Formats: sequence, structure tokens, C-alpha cells
Amino acid sequence: MDNNMSYILFICIAVPLVLMLLPIEKKSRKVVLFLLVGMFVCLFASEINGLLLNSTNLSITYFTTNITPVTEELLKAIPIIYYAAVFSDDRRSIVTVAFSVGVGFALLENMIILTQHFSSVNLVFACIRGFSSGLMHSICTVMTGYFASNIYKKRKIFLSGTICALNLAIVYHSVFNMLVEASATPANYVGYVLPIITYALINLFFNPKKKKA
Repeated sequence: MDNNMSYILFICIAVPLVLMLLPIEKKSRKVVLFLLVGMFVCLFASEINGLLLNSTNLSITYFTTNITPVTEELLKAIPIIYYAAVFSDDRRSIVTVAFSVGVGFALLENMIILTQHFSSVNLVFACIRGFSSGLMHSICTVMTGYFASNIYKKRKIFLSGTICALNLAIVYHSVFNMLVEASATPANYVGYVLPIITYALINLFFNPKKKKA
């Protein structure tokens, strides 16, 4: 397989999205823009993780459960915190941006993994990747974005709150990787379902049913 496959996939997906930015409405443009940012962060993170893995003697399992959650969540947090600090203090807007970054990251990562395992993938594998890993990245970025929204409103707890949110996202990411890579089948199933349940709870929290007057 071409060593530049990650870049090839990035270009093939990113170029059509870039061309969408001008004709679509401003609100939609923000979502597409941060999808692109998430994809770029994924590409950058893959290079960083590759360098770290090659420079250490760590096993793949140890690396994916202890190192990649840290590097990926820190890198994903940068555009979210920057947006919260410079452009908007609206919590819903920040959460939308955070979710878009997570989806963009998961989109490119899933494409890379599917091409790497092309000979053995099937529809079940694709669905598992989409509903588990895809949601996991978005959930982690939403955690960071939710606390980063306090950058203006609660400056005294912004730093500590954001650090706590990052730690929470890193632990969540690490636990997910540990479960899906476990040799025991029940643990795998728990890992696959965990992001779906978390996503349902987050969606319920941010979109509560309007009470009838």
C-alpha cells in the first residue's frame, strides 16, 4: 500500500469540502470548516504518533491505550480552545465546533484504517467503526468544548476546568481503546456500545424536550 495513503485520502475528502465553503450558508460553513480542521488534526496526529511509536520500544497495545489518547485529545483540543477564546463564548456554538472537529478526525481515521485492512473488512466492521470509534472521538471533543465554553463566563475555573475536561477525555479514550482491543469478547462489546450510550445521554442533555406551556 502507498505510504502516502493518509495524504491521498485527506486530499480526496478535503478538496470537495473546501469547494463547499463558499456557496453554503455561514452557519453551515462553520461546521464544514471544522470538519476539515478535525481531518487535518487527524493527519497531524498520525504523524506524531508514528514518530513516537518508532522512537520507543512500546507494544502497539500499550501505545494505543496510554500514548495515543493523550496526543490525540491534546491536539483536538487546540482548535476548540482557540475558537472559544477568539471567536465565541456561546456554549452551543462551541459544542457544535467541538463535535465537528471530532467527526472530522474520526472520518479520516476510519478511512485510513479501512484502507489498511481492506482485505478483511466487511459491513459489520464498517458499522462498528462508524458507531463506536466515530462517536468516541466526537464525545471526547464535546467534553473539552463544554468546559472550554467557560473561558469568558468563569475565568477563575477555566484553566482547571479545561484540564479536568482534557483528563476526562483522555481517560474515556483510553478506556475505549482498552475495551475494544481486549482479548475477551464481552469487553469488546462493552467498548462498542459505550460511545453509543454516551452519545444518547449527551444528545438528551443538549436537546431536552421543550416543556408544554
